[in-house]
Amino acid sequence: MGRLEGKRAIVTGAGRGIGRAIAEKFVGEGARLVVCDLVPDRLAATAAALRAQGEVHELAGNVTEGAFCRALVDFAVERLGGLDILVNNAGIAIVEPFLDHSLDAWNRTLAVNLTAVFQLGQLAARTMVAQNRGGAIVNMASSNGHVGERGLAAYNASKAGVILLTKTMAIELADRGIRVNCVSPGWIATDLTLNSGLDPAFVAGYLDKIPMRRAGKPEEVANLFAFLASDEASFITGESVVIDGGQLSEE
Repeated sequence: MGRLEGKRAIVTGAGRGIGRAIAEKFVGEGARLVVCDLVPDRLAATAAALRAQGEVHELAGNVTEGAFCRALVDFAVERLGGLDILVNNAGIAIVEPFLDHSLDAWNRTLAVNLTAVFQLGQLAARTMVAQNRGGAIVNMASSNGHVGERGLAAYNASKAGVILLTKTMAIELADRGIRVNCVSPGWIATDLTLNSGLDPAFVAGYLDKIPMRRAGKPEEVANLFAFLASDEASFITGESVVIDGGQLSEE
């Protein structure tokens, strides 16, 4: 029996990359899923592949829209009969130097990376409280929420915000039996990072900063999400768990 057997979960940003890996891991661990993504075709492909392993429902939409967030939680409750786990994974990163960073890029980044986490987290938590059986929320932060990086002012700020929002949610929801944690990945090899057009010399130099001398794998991040969402992490809440091959441990 899987560690998430029978658990009812939402995973956002599940169409590709880490989000898809999380959805695959959750289904493999026995969870019943609702997955969402902004791009319908990408989401449909993911959902079709996962249905070979278990129960998966899909709903395409934009997590920056409050009406969609409400519809997503309602959809999950309708299709799954309730909600035990929320994974706030959807996110974007826009690279612009601080002096040229546009307000539009700032607003878009915070809307996806932080405000959506607040909105969906609140809606999911209200549902869990009404069910009176506890639950788990796992948010996607970043090592960039712990230290800054050039060209990513909005991204860095949004991920730092996720970490403190996670801690606040955790202390306010603890007596309701709802655990809230976040995961802070470093450099992870996804389609987005591998096909970003970055200079290979830059990438090689970046990997040299990592004591393990390699990028992380989406599956490794997914394993951590599954652990934090499971009952095995029953006394862990309010944490930002860094998964970066040791990068933040060395100057």
